[in-house]
Amino acid sequence: MHWLWKLQGLCLRWGTWMPHRMVHIRTRHLAPLQWGHQEVPAKFNFASDVLDHWADMEKAGKRHPGPALWWVNGNGDEVKWNFRQLSELSQQAANVLSKVCSLQRGDRVAVVLRVPEWWLVVLGCMRAGLVFLPGTIQMKNKDILYRLQVSKARAIVAGDEVAQAVDTVAPDCPSLKTKLLVSEKSQDGWLDFKTLLREASTTHCCMETGSQESAAIYFTSGTSGLPKMAEHSHASLGIKAKMDAGKWTDLQATDIIWTISDTGWILNMLTSFLEPWTSGACTFIHHLPTFDPLVILKVLSSYPINSMVGAPIVYRMLLLQDLSSYKFPHLKYCFTGGETLLPDTLENWRAQTGLDLREFYGQTETGLTCRVSKTMKVKPGHLGTAIPHYDVQVIDDKGNVLPPGTEGELGIRVKPIRPVGFFSGYVDNLEKTIANIRGDFWLTGDRGIKDQDGYFQFLGRADDIINSSGYRIGPSEVENALMEHPAVVETAVISSPDPIRGEVVKAFVVLDPQFLSHDLDQLTKELQQHVKLVTAPYKYPRKIEFVLDLPKTVTGKIQRAKLRDKEWKRSEQARAQ
Repeated sequence: MHWLWKLQGLCLRWGTWMPHRMVHIRTRHLAPLQWGHQEVPAKFNFASDVLDHWADMEKAGKRHPGPALWWVNGNGDEVKWNFRQLSELSQQAANVLSKVCSLQRGDRVAVVLRVPEWWLVVLGCMRAGLVFLPGTIQMKNKDILYRLQVSKARAIVAGDEVAQAVDTVAPDCPSLKTKLLVSEKSQDGWLDFKTLLREASTTHCCMETGSQESAAIYFTSGTSGLPKMAEHSHASLGIKAKMDAGKWTDLQATDIIWTISDTGWILNMLTSFLEPWTSGACTFIHHLPTFDPLVILKVLSSYPINSMVGAPIVYRMLLLQDLSSYKFPHLKYCFTGGETLLPDTLENWRAQTGLDLREFYGQTETGLTCRVSKTMKVKPGHLGTAIPHYDVQVIDDKGNVLPPGTEGELGIRVKPIRPVGFFSGYVDNLEKTIANIRGDFWLTGDRGIKDQDGYFQFLGRADDIINSSGYRIGPSEVENALMEHPAVVETAVISSPDPIRGEVVKAFVVLDPQFLSHDLDQLTKELQQHVKLVTAPYKYPRKIEFVLDLPKTVTGKIQRAKLRDKEWKRSEQARAQ
């Protein structure tokens, strides 16, 4: 009965009552549920239902024995594990977590690693019914403290990069009972994960997890306020990956895909774990302790990678190099997302490599939402169309669907039925979860336009839109224009108060070192004129402030809200004087 009431509660939570005819109490589990047009089994576990399937295929000679995970670093170290090895190693990891550490089903485990063991620990958590909480090694003491406290994590698996920080904050984290260190050296107060892994049994009875049972908690970037805990289920991760197969990267078992992303981000989970392994493909990882475009180019030239995923800035940085010195004999498909793709980046990449950049769009809460798949036409400035099992629309302030060509907020239909792949909600924050629903739609917080072909154009965050003299201006449009100027390394555009226009466009600009000695007044005029030439003149930044850096979240997103709040507060103080 526990699962019945929990499931009914979930349906009520999203404004949908689950008819009793859909539920049949059985000895061990519920009958499959119908979400939209997709039937979802009551039980699902990616480790046993997907990974072990490919391990069995290898044993039967029905899948080539090549690697499923291929990890390298700049020191010549290399790790290659096929699915059979991943299956055994992850069962050992599950035994370490459940038996040695005595972790129980539903316990939360923080995972802060950038080494091959990250993939083993996540699989081990799935097998043991534990909830994993990925985090970036860039986190500082206060970031780690907040996450451990609010999540009530029982264990943390980490490397040398954050071990000292964890020790510093651990006394203030009463729920934290176990610390596992992935390192070549030992440390007081930490269990040696590598040694325990070698000693653990290769046999583990995988937990029969419910499809709606919690599998992972991702912390949102915290662009405004403290980060929220976005909870994903085994269905929203694994079953969605199965549904997405063939509709995005369309990987085959012989493919090798490289995702340039931090393990603390959900993009890494989607494209270096779920997406490739659902298709029996290989995920390639280069450690890249620091971002180096020359290393990336050498890797693409040296390894048989045929698909790559990276943020637009990755491709922009690669284009600054002499690409004529490199050949990518195997690379066929390039995917990008996470920030606005500048049209000139798309055009230059195509001109120099002969390859298209295929955009995708998603969020921590929604997973992959829109994409330009291998078979779709690439439209500059467009994110592609909605993934088939998502109903994405542009809506107005009342939740009404707007016609093509009309600007509004991007919304995902969650009523009467929540789509597979959607997160379960914000942990311990039901009010925030409900507040993000308008009518039948989940609010993404992003504004955009949908064209006649169903392609979406991203305009910016809803709360970042600038209204100047009646003109609604998306910051991304101005930022894109500024980024085309050689003097600009990075920029953030916000609204600034103005006594006549209400608000005007202001740009914070980080200059290329070569331009630091230029006359800044003259450079301001030059940048303003440049924007007027490449986009609608009313969008040009009437104010420009040159700064050394921009405030960012732990995950690297620019905090426009922080800049905007500071700007408006400064104006209020000036008026008060």
